Amino acid sequence: MRRLLRKFLPDHDAIRTNRWLAPFENTLLHPRLWHLNRHSAAGAVAAGMFCGLIPGPLQMLGAAICAVIFRVNLPLAMLTTLYTNPFTIVPLYIVAFAIGQWALADDRQRFVAPPEPGDNGLLDWARAVIDWMLGLGTPLALGLLLLAAGLAVAGYFAVRLAWRIHLVRAWKRRSQRSGA
Repeated sequence: MRRLLRKFLPDHDAIRTNRWLAPFENTLLHPRLWHLNRHSAAGAVAAGMFCGLIPGPLQMLGAAICAVIFRVNLPLAMLTTLYTNPFTIVPLYIVAFAIGQWALADDRQRFVAPPEPGDNGLLDWARAVIDWMLGLGTPLALGLLLLAAGLAVAGYFAVRLAWRIHLVRAWKRRSQRSGA
C-alpha cells in the first residue's frame, strides 16, 4: 500500500530545494509530515476530506495547515482535497444545504441555483458566487460543517479499513508462501 501511494506523492527533498518554501523548512520537513503509515494516511485523508469543502482556492492551504497541526502526511492531505472540483462542488453544496436544513428543522428557505459565469469577467462571477453562498445562509454553513465532518470521519475509517484488509491479505499470502 505504501509503495502504491509513494508513486503519486512528492518526497520532502522537493520542499528542501524549493526557495519559496525555505522559510518554512523547519516546519515542513518534520518527519511525521512525510512518513506514510496507516495512522498518517488515515489522518491525512480525514484532513483533506474536511478541508475539501472550504470555499475557493483555500482548500489545499487548509489541508496543509491541518497536516502540520495534526502531524499527518502532508502531500496526501493536500491531494485528498481534489475530490471537490467544478463537477462535484455544486452537488456537494446541494447536499450540504439539505443537511443544514435538516439539522435546523427549517424548510422555509429554498435552494437556488448558483450563478452562471457571465461575460463580465471572473471577478464579477466570483462576487456573484459569494453573494449566492451568503444568500443561502445558515443552512449552507451548518450543512458544510456537518458534511465536512462526516466525510472526514468516513474517510478516516475507510482508509484504516482498507489498510487493514491489505495487511491481512499480505499476511495470508506470506503465510501461504512460507507454509508451501
